[in-house]
Amino acid sequence: MCRHLAYLGPPVTLASLVLEPTHSLYEQSWAPDDMRGGGTVNADGFGLGWYTDDTPIRYRRNAPIWTDQNLVELAGSIRSGAVLAAVRNGTVGMPYGEAAVAPFKAGNWLFSHNGRIPGWPDSTLKLAERLPVADLLQLEAPVDSAFLWALIRHQLNEGRQPADVVAEVVEEVDSLAPGSRLNVLATDGEQLIATTWTHSLWVRQTSDSITVSSEPFGADGWTEVPDHSLLAATATTLRITPMEGQL
Repeated sequence: MCRHLAYLGPPVTLASLVLEPTHSLYEQSWAPDDMRGGGTVNADGFGLGWYTDDTPIRYRRNAPIWTDQNLVELAGSIRSGAVLAAVRNGTVGMPYGEAAVAPFKAGNWLFSHNGRIPGWPDSTLKLAERLPVADLLQLEAPVDSAFLWALIRHQLNEGRQPADVVAEVVEEVDSLAPGSRLNVLATDGEQLIATTWTHSLWVRQTSDSITVSSEPFGADGWTEVPDHSLLAATATTLRITPMEGQL
């Protein structure tokens, strides 16, 4: 499994989220606490996503995060009030490469998926039939995470509410591919949508910020999000709702 985090709030450096705290995402890349049988390290690439005004920017590499000698300077010099970052543990049998590393991007959205879809792509052919051919041909990488993002992105483009879209797609995918791990993060820089589906997610809320992460890091104040939950938040609001038809 991968590890990921997202933040909304007053501008902070990327380093203060990803590198500097105790048990940071950087440390989780080689010493995660809660992989639940999904591997032991997250060394198959990493990505940082942040917003400059309303524009999402990405920095992705197809290498372990600890090998990037430019990262400390880069992450220490960039400040943003909306951040999404991930370290990857690639699924056996799926391609490796920078294009397969989160965050994925479309318009003003950034997206990350921690998990796997068993039997992909055959298990999700019924859902693939709903997508325009152009969407399938334009997948950033031939991996289940990019396909999951294409399903969500297609419905977002139709103007549907992001929380409804994410919950519906996650439940549909699991119904076709039971045992899927579908822990997603999506943000447009103003709102954050996340799911827990057979893996961990923690949230820390202050008066003016929200941070979510696969594992707690840094300061105290974290609360575990129950499994099979949908989290919808802004920098100052938080709502956690049970999934599986209970929305």
